[in-house]
Amino acid sequence: MAQVNHLGIGTEKGAYRLDHEGGQWSVSGPLFPGWKVSALSTAPDGTYLAAIGSNWFGVSVHRSHDFESWTQVENGPKYKEDNPLGLKLNQIWTFHNAGNRVYAGVDQAGLFYSDDQGLTWEGVPAINEWPARESWSPGFGGLAAHRVLSHGDRLWVGISAVGVFRSEDGGESFVRADEGVIPASEEGEPAWCVHSLVADRDDPNRIWRQDHRGVYRTTDGGDKWEQIENGLPASFGFAIGRNQETGTLFVAPITADENRVPVNGHFSVFRSQDDGDSWEEAGVGWPAEGQFNGALRNAMVVDDEGGVAIGTTAGSVFVTADDGDNWEQLPVSLPRILSVATV
Repeated sequence: MAQVNHLGIGTEKGAYRLDHEGGQWSVSGPLFPGWKVSALSTAPDGTYLAAIGSNWFGVSVHRSHDFESWTQVENGPKYKEDNPLGLKLNQIWTFHNAGNRVYAGVDQAGLFYSDDQGLTWEGVPAINEWPARESWSPGFGGLAAHRVLSHGDRLWVGISAVGVFRSEDGGESFVRADEGVIPASEEGEPAWCVHSLVADRDDPNRIWRQDHRGVYRTTDGGDKWEQIENGLPASFGFAIGRNQETGTLFVAPITADENRVPVNGHFSVFRSQDDGDSWEEAGVGWPAEGQFNGALRNAMVVDDEGGVAIGTTAGSVFVTADDGDNWEQLPVSLPRILSVATV
């Protein structure tokens, strides 16, 4: 059974749970009503984690064992008040498990980790104190560390609008990994606005990248990237995912940076079944033209059983259980969707 039969949806106004049982979908929530839920995940032991934010009350991590009752973490990710760069925690963008450690990527761009299932957090100085970070500039969505990949002692961190950083020593040091990608800006020090990353579970050197300036692939861990956009209606977009069993890749194209709606008002997901060499619209079940909404970087989840779920900025949710052949629009209309996760 596809894991996308049970979904956690984070929105601008709380979180919701969607469950598919007996041929019917049900919705429960909201959790954290009125609060921005920017990331949903689990710690290594299966404890649920939620990243909560408010323009007035700040940012926090909450934990739950049942996705119903939640407890706020007292010692969550945070910068020291006297940090020399005046860094502030504006939002938690992502959680990522690496063995028994869980990482959190945040805005203003930084990386934190927890070794106790999300109860307490420490910063990663090699990112948070990067020598040249005074030259970093935010993207439209902020200065955000929004994607973390790992394999053993190797880490990759995607930061907008800065680029990809790679570590070979568990985060003690990092190098830049953007060669071959068109910079989003070349004023001063070049800046790369990486939107999302997904790696091959069995070969961590194979990584696919949805970037501000296109879709890319690397086979050497990020030393060199190549564009792979054959068949896409547009190269701009945010979300990218991969079925680790079949290798199928999924993206959600958007017209352009200056026009962030689907091409010709036709919202759909495109897939590649040849590592990104070519792309096609994924299956059937998409609405007719007139859908002027997109999908954000955390709003797609792909499991390894043929399941994909994607949420839109208009609050719609689409799912497939057969690797993208057939899609169903769920009977819900939620607030603007920020994050989608299996639960």
